[in-house]
Amino acid sequence: MSNISWCYEVIELSSQSFLVKYVIKAYFEVEGVVERPDVIGAVFGQTEGLFGSELDLRELHKTGRVGRIEIELKSEKDRTKGKIIIPTSLDRVSTAIIAASIESIERIGPCKARVWLEKIEDVREAKRKAIIERAKEILHQWNLEKQPETEEIFREVSEILRISRVQKYGPEKLTAGPDIDSAKEIIIVEGRADVINLLKIGIQNVIALEGVKIPETIIRLTKEKEATAFLDGDHGGDLILKELLQVANIKYVARAPKGKEVEDLNAREIKEALKNRISVEELLKRRKRKKIFVSKEIEEAIKEVKGTREAILLDEKMNEISRLPVSELAEKLKEMDGVNTVVFDGVITQRLVDIASEKNIKYLIAVRISDVIKQSLNVKLLTFNNISN
Repeated sequence: MSNISWCYEVIELSSQSFLVKYVIKAYFEVEGVVERPDVIGAVFGQTEGLFGSELDLRELHKTGRVGRIEIELKSEKDRTKGKIIIPTSLDRVSTAIIAASIESIERIGPCKARVWLEKIEDVREAKRKAIIERAKEILHQWNLEKQPETEEIFREVSEILRISRVQKYGPEKLTAGPDIDSAKEIIIVEGRADVINLLKIGIQNVIALEGVKIPETIIRLTKEKEATAFLDGDHGGDLILKELLQVANIKYVARAPKGKEVEDLNAREIKEALKNRISVEELLKRRKRKKIFVSKEIEEAIKEVKGTREAILLDEKMNEISRLPVSELAEKLKEMDGVNTVVFDGVITQRLVDIASEKNIKYLIAVRISDVIKQSLNVKLLTFNNISN
């Protein structure tokens, strides 16, 4: 089946099979001699807590969304050079964030270090190319062996494929269906695989963003046509929706079920999601209705921690007990008593909720709540956007 290597396609993780979508490959250079465990420790330790548990490498490794991290290294003349290889089953946005966080590593072991990204391999793209090459071989052999009466069937199937083919649209060459120009309404999705999935069930007025930055073509189309944003049900989808609402004229929003990607939905799930779309106007009204009034002390604490990566701990009378870095928050909360409210510039994770429940903390207030939280009955979770002045 050609010369394509499948070494990263499926990795055995504990008792489960781990299907790899992307492989992050990064180089590193260390001013000193280090071992593989030092590099692994830096990868896990220096990226911990940057983006919450849903993008924490330890958590992702435990839940099987990041595979075994491979390290290749060589030491000579008091310097160590090598490569970090991280297979993931995450979406494109999350994989890019993980890659960027790896580049933020500054020390490995006791030594100063530099890490830079070589590339992110799309394993599925490699697989698709190999399948296409094999399909060409099969088709060629089939054409040699086919009977004359199959000619008409072949022409009919080719015509169906021609009608539903994927196209490149606009100066950015965005992946799209064939009906973008003729349709009065368009559906905007995140990537190429999403477009293909919608084409399979006959939806041809679809176009992909293909990145976090919104292309000018999308901005123009949303001014000319009624646009529905159909996005993944994860944090990446939240970020893209936020930017779309700022720069484009979106009329409706549809989302994949929580934790799912549009490319993985079946026909029923796609139709249901589009049927349940809501107008942007209604979405903004819902967000407004969620506003909650809090004390002046909490409002002040929110203003003080924004952009600082710090936490402020308040007692029952709203007096400040302590102020500390968010990276130390979980461990410090375990040791402290009498905390009523925690306000911090970070993400509310399941670990923090569990600690708060154990320590009888009433409120956790932060920038964002992780997508994988199991709500505790005795801890109220709020975001800065929920708070009304």
